[in-house]
Amino acid sequence: MRRWMRIGALAGALAAVSAASAETIDVNGVKRSYTAQLPAKKPAPLVVVLHGKTQRGADMIARTAWPQVAKREGLAVVFPDGLNHAWADARTKAGPALRGPPEGTDDVAFIAKLVEKLVANGTADPKRVYVTGISNGGAMTMTLLCARADLFAAGASVIMNLTDEAAVTCHPSRPLPMLLMNGTADPLVPYAGGRGSNYFAADGFWSTDETLAFWRKLNGCETVNAASTDLPDRNAADQSTVTRISSRCPGGHDVVLYRVNHGGHRMPGFAPDARFPRVAAGLLGPQNGDIDGAETIWAFFSRFQ
Repeated sequence: MRRWMRIGALAGALAAVSAASAETIDVNGVKRSYTAQLPAKKPAPLVVVLHGKTQRGADMIARTAWPQVAKREGLAVVFPDGLNHAWADARTKAGPALRGPPEGTDDVAFIAKLVEKLVANGTADPKRVYVTGISNGGAMTMTLLCARADLFAAGASVIMNLTDEAAVTCHPSRPLPMLLMNGTADPLVPYAGGRGSNYFAADGFWSTDETLAFWRKLNGCETVNAASTDLPDRNAADQSTVTRISSRCPGGHDVVLYRVNHGGHRMPGFAPDARFPRVAAGLLGPQNGDIDGAETIWAFFSRFQ
């Protein structure tokens, strides 16, 4: 049955790709590209989905359930492309041999202009704009929430922790609901902080616990967990499980962590997130199949405007 679910998910993703359109926008004299999947009914909630380093927006279309979620829920979803397959988030230190975007790249301006365009042309509901990303895209998500909280209703960062650089520059204009989703066996962004075991890992990461505490403090939440819930182990073969950790926060300031126990540098999903799953498992660790990242994030986003 799971095999047919994966085939169906892949077919849905391919259909969604054919329905999406590739476009460009000028940002400070630089032509920036993105792919948009837009619903018939507008204005609609808008989700900005940011890829990881070495990827493009097309990878998020083909390797996540966002196209299917958007089609079912009537969402507008955009998949921007970072320059040099990377994002200029608040960090300046990259891992060895991993080139970042060109010097002077302003990705905050890029995403802000993209959101403003889609709001201005009636595509996006300005009260329901959300941003999420994985890895480098997760760091960019946090950078955007820190710099342009006025644009978004909520954010979600997957397989990423804060650094000193990112934290010291984070001064959001208002509290925003935040979801974190990190694996405890991540070889690139260690759950416990520091530097990962992977050759391409950077150094200086905070732990996930410290990152969670940072967002709780920004949102006026209590420091203790509100609840810790072990989710059903729906896929016993994936070598991992998921625990949902919630926070005691003022209304509309929710902070939640999905801790993927023994999970790697991967976004959980019901379909493989890589073209060669065994190679990805060897380099990045296991992918959890108990929850789907896009489905879980949208369930969180849909509560806020």
